[in-house]
Amino acid sequence: MRLFGGKEDTTNLSTGSDTAAYPRASAASRESGGLFHRTFESLGDPSFRYYFFGLLLLMGAVNMQMVARSVLAFELTDSVLAVGYVGAGFAPPILLFSLWGGAIADRVDRKRLIQIGQLGVTLIALAVGVSIITDTVTIWHLIAAALAQGTLWSFLMPARQAIIPQIVGDKLMINAIALSASGMSLMTLAAPGIGGVLYEVFGPGTVYFVIAGMAVASFLFTTQLPDVGRMKKKAGSAIIEDMKEGFRYVAGKKIVLLLLLMALSTAILAMPFRSLLIVLVADVFDRGAGAVGLLLSMIGLGALIGSLAFAGMRASSPRGMILIGSTVLSGIGILAATLSPSYSVLVVIMIFVGLGDSGRRTLNNALIMEQVDDEHRGRVMGLYMMNFGLMPVGAIPIAALAVAFGIREALALSAVILTVIGVGFLLFSRRVREL
Repeated sequence: MRLFGGKEDTTNLSTGSDTAAYPRASAASRESGGLFHRTFESLGDPSFRYYFFGLLLLMGAVNMQMVARSVLAFELTDSVLAVGYVGAGFAPPILLFSLWGGAIADRVDRKRLIQIGQLGVTLIALAVGVSIITDTVTIWHLIAAALAQGTLWSFLMPARQAIIPQIVGDKLMINAIALSASGMSLMTLAAPGIGGVLYEVFGPGTVYFVIAGMAVASFLFTTQLPDVGRMKKKAGSAIIEDMKEGFRYVAGKKIVLLLLLMALSTAILAMPFRSLLIVLVADVFDRGAGAVGLLLSMIGLGALIGSLAFAGMRASSPRGMILIGSTVLSGIGILAATLSPSYSVLVVIMIFVGLGDSGRRTLNNALIMEQVDDEHRGRVMGLYMMNFGLMPVGAIPIAALAVAFGIREALALSAVILTVIGVGFLLFSRRVREL
């Protein structure tokens, strides 16, 4: 058995463009292959390796920024709500523009769209870094940067997700998505700790310049991706019509709607936990940036373990039940975090939070992609991204509840609601259970 096979010229049928690709694996070979082969099979494609390493650098930059941004916001204002606003600042543009970004991803060369987004991330990080070293940074700089990044993400992420099947083919799509999620989890494991240490030793300005350098390196890796070409569109079709057609397409697929609803619940109830973690650590355990970085790293460790397990999963595995179980685990993990008697116990709990998180990042995304055709994947991923745009529906009320009643109580309430939703899918959604 050979992990890295020889290259074969094929034609991408969905775009009409000539792309270099590896022979597509059959479902039977995935089912019968060894665990190591099943887990890392997509990395046999050199184009996917370029994609993967570019993703590692970009997500490393994002996770370092998550630590630097929340800690800097808290230091500038000493306000829980300010941290919530900054953490959720990327969400409104995603809500407004992600469907448009998805429609664009179904029209243009997705590789070029990804590259433009990566350069935008570089410029935003440089702007914040300069404001820090010139001692002009304010909370409004951080909010503006979050808004700008959310706008870029609305176009970059639908294209990044939709290009995966064009690189590896449909048979390896779930494996490639799972490996991409494992790369994100690896960066969630490594980058926050590095970012926290850099912040405490060299200051926030250095962190933002490192982020900019990582975004540039990510761009360079992406230049090596094959030119997948533009999607074929009907003559005279308008963006607005494409967006409407995307809504109609999803409305006709009940299972996709259910999966999007599950993604929405985690976006509203689970994601704010990360941005408010600094408040829990500072108020309850009297610790700072390094402690937050370690906790986020432990979330990444759990998510890495989970996503690698999903990558090696057989096609016959009960994926729907695993997805529901991961949602319930996320809720229970966050609830346990609010009840933790010590910081050391909290570190261990974060691994289980990450295991639950990996279900959202991996299986939910992959199962949605599996249910739709390539012509609509950009728009469907745009709809998927809109879930993150609704994050303030959870983040800001949770932050407000934390001000009124305490951070433990606010996060515990969101965890209980998330757990109830997961149990609801288990009891009442046969379609999801049987995926």
